[in-house]
Amino acid sequence: MTPARAALLRSVADLLPRAHEPVLVVVDGVDGSGKTTFADELALVMVGRGILMVRASIDAFHHPRAHRHAEGRTAEALWSRHFDYAALRRELLEPWRAGPPSSYRPAWHDVGTDEHVDVAPVPVPGHGVLLVDGVFAQRPELTDLWHLRVFLDVPFGTSVARMAARDGTVNDVDHPDQRRYADAQRRYLAEFDPRERADVVVDNTDLDRPFLA
Repeated sequence: MTPARAALLRSVADLLPRAHEPVLVVVDGVDGSGKTTFADELALVMVGRGILMVRASIDAFHHPRAHRHAEGRTAEALWSRHFDYAALRRELLEPWRAGPPSSYRPAWHDVGTDEHVDVAPVPVPGHGVLLVDGVFAQRPELTDLWHLRVFLDVPFGTSVARMAARDGTVNDVDHPDQRRYADAQRRYLAEFDPRERADVVVDNTDLDRPFLA
């Protein structure tokens, strides 16, 4: 990790509310913006400061494949049919907002196997941070639950190139397999302006030199 990236992560960690009670933090951004890596690195910074950390991802709360693709593999399907927000709220986020003696489940569905994840409930700690990453994290179904919202800002050309390198997909934002992701994200950006709503905006275009935007 470069010194510039390490310094940026420390700056973001400095903005977190004091974790004397359960705190919910989300790393938002378009597909391929670097959310998972950024959240993992931010978690390490906070663990180094002695903060109790729990990591989770919105990706663990997909609907089953049959539901997601019932109306085609389109931008509209990505927007309206992919994520089970009711389960995400019920099983993970609302228990953390409620605090002890609530219990939570960190996952609900495995998108790779397309199977329900049957994990035992875990007690919500009396203090600490739940750090979640995922797309569309500031939709109305979720936005009232976060104590701190971090948005990673990158151009679509950059995010698509990263998705292509990661997933073996086509590196072309206008290709149908990529355009559906971009079009769903454009709707999110246009309707909910997550950059403006976020508490922290990070330009993550250059992974070695991210900066507060």
